[in-house]
Amino acid sequence: MHNLDNFDRSILRVLQTDGKIGNADLAEKVSLSSSPCWRRVKKLEDSGVIERYVGMLNPKALGLTAMAYVHIALLDHRQETIETLDNFVATQDQIIECSSITGSNDYVLKIIEADNESLEKFIMQRLLRLGIVRSSTTNLILRQQKYTTAVPL
Repeated sequence: MHNLDNFDRSILRVLQTDGKIGNADLAEKVSLSSSPCWRRVKKLEDSGVIERYVGMLNPKALGLTAMAYVHIALLDHRQETIETLDNFVATQDQIIECSSITGSNDYVLKIIEADNESLEKFIMQRLLRLGIVRSSTTNLILRQQKYTTAVPL
């Protein structure tokens, strides 16, 4: 856990909404001069609080209109099975989130595709053909009310 002061929190809030902001504008928004602001950002980056900068894309503008949460239960929990899933997830751009979860399933995947047919094809012909999934449940996302990567500070 990093000890963040109010300036650090302010910097992080601004960067979460505008990762492309220049240092001078950032410094002005958080009421610091440029050099101390830059040093704080550098410290936040070096310590791993700021992991990376990314652009938030609009999936619909890119023709990606089908999203689903796919809950899966594995056949077993051997290291080989888990590594097979981990390697598959790491190499599939359609899987935009993967979390190990509690309950009757082992993982939940968030998958995005061009349309429902492509989504079904990915699940049936790629994911389930791995031979490691005992069961799966797919929940189509009908409408997304909130889409963010910002974390509470």
